[in-house]
Amino acid sequence: MSYVLIVGAKSDIAKAIAREYAQHGYDLYLVARKVNELEAFAKDIILRMQKKVKLIELNILNYQNHQSFYEELKDKPLGVITAVGYLGNQGKAQYNFNEAKIIMETNYMGIVSLLNIIANDFENRKKGFIVGISSVAGDRGRKSNYIYGSAKAAFTAYLSGLRNRLYDSRVQVLTVKPGFVATKMTENLALPKRLTAFPEEVAKDIYNAQQKGKSVIYTKKVWKWVMLIINMIPEFKFKKMKI
Repeated sequence: MSYVLIVGAKSDIAKAIAREYAQHGYDLYLVARKVNELEAFAKDIILRMQKKVKLIELNILNYQNHQSFYEELKDKPLGVITAVGYLGNQGKAQYNFNEAKIIMETNYMGIVSLLNIIANDFENRKKGFIVGISSVAGDRGRKSNYIYGSAKAAFTAYLSGLRNRLYDSRVQVLTVKPGFVATKMTENLALPKRLTAFPEEVAKDIYNAQQKGKSVIYTKKVWKWVMLIINMIPEFKFKKMKI
């Protein structure tokens, strides 16, 4: 079975995705900053699922290292899943551009830099899949997180264009739009239970959608209808809402 490359592998969602793909027979490249923190997690997958797991150090913002990182992979992956994300602080980002820059680069520019390299290889090989985890926050700007949302909107548009570019090369590009997910990043937030997914749910949705060749999914599925309603609200009303 071929390798699946998971970027941003320390997040709760990424770990759930790693387990999901490993239990379906895939070997794993787990990529992250301070990747040694994943050693115990990797050993557990190796022992429980009898799959190969390789840990690779990479800072997504060190653009100059992206090409050499990919070239040094002895066995090129069958697919890549990006789970990189940084919610950041909207209030701080409004007055401190460095915070805004980190939010935008982490959620968009860094991932695009790496995916451009991988997409070129997949296009030449005429096989592979790319899964990009975006967010419902990119579907419409809200005053509470519009810096983060704008980066996710850009990433969603990038994945859409990439999907069209790679269609003739038989390379699948799947855009994933999670809503609320119960993770360490959101543990201090009061999330509505009916709209909140667990990482394991997101992982299963991603695996099933990728295997079926889908292009875009919301997870939970209810978010598709939630965002449809939100996008239908006229701007003159939306700007008065406290969201």
